[in-house]
Order: sequence, then C-alpha cells, then structure tokens
Amino acid sequence: MQSYAEGWELLESVKVVDNVTEVLRSWREGTVIRSWLLDLLVAALDDDDHLAHIAGYAKDSGEGRWTVEAGIEHGVAMPAITAALFARFVSQQDDSPAMRAVAAMRNQFGGMPCAPVVRRRLLQRQTSASRELGCMSHICP
Repeated sequence: MQSYAEGWELLESVKVVDNVTEVLRSWREGTVIRSWLLDLLVAALDDDDHLAHIAGYAKDSGEGRWTVEAGIEHGVAMPAITAALFARFVSQQDDSPAMRAVAAMRNQFGGMPCAPVVRRRLLQRQTSASRELGCMSHICP
C-alpha cells in the first residue's frame, strides 16, 4: 500500500501527467504491478480524484505492529512492513497525500474508517494541545 501511495503522490506532483487516475487505471492490465490494491486505489480515485475529502491519517490497527513484533521475536527482518507501520504513525502527525491514498485503500479493502479532513484537523489540534501540556498519549485523549 505504501509503495502505491507514494507513487500516486509523485504522479500527482509532476506536471507531465494530466490524469493520474487514468495512468493508474492503465497499470491494471498487462503490467507487473497490477494488483487488487491498485484496483482499490483506482476505485477510491474514481470517487474523489485527488482524495481531497480524505485526511492523510491511517490508524495503526494492530496487524502491522503484531507482524513487526513477531519478526523481532523470530529474528526475521521486516524492513518494508516496519517502514509502513512507522508511516502510519507519521500520518497521525501530519497530513500527507501519500497517507490519504493509504487511508483510502484501507477503507476500500477492509472498511477501515477514513477521517474526514475536518476531523483530521480537530485530531491535530487535540494532539498538539496534549503535547503542549506534556501529556502522554495513554493518559490524555
């Protein structure tokens, strides 16, 4: 998911590509990167072509954390999953186009809730206020 999200963000930022959704749609057939996740990203972009209504916030639901912990326990390196897990943590701090794409795909495949942009700004304010008060995340909401 993270790789697709970062690729989408790059395509969104270049001036050479006029219709990013159509580029991604073309990758769904006859390429080595076709996948169900790409189908889900295209479906999300069909609903909101710049994902403007989705905050770049992806909650850590536990699966990635459990997988990284199991990798550590068994001595198996998991750099991509670990990086994706930390990207979720980053998403909870700053709004990011890549994390909007990750949130959209997670919503498409598993019904994981997407935080609306307005709610995201409220979450940012609450987190900032908690940090200013010196609150620990497990104590302050």
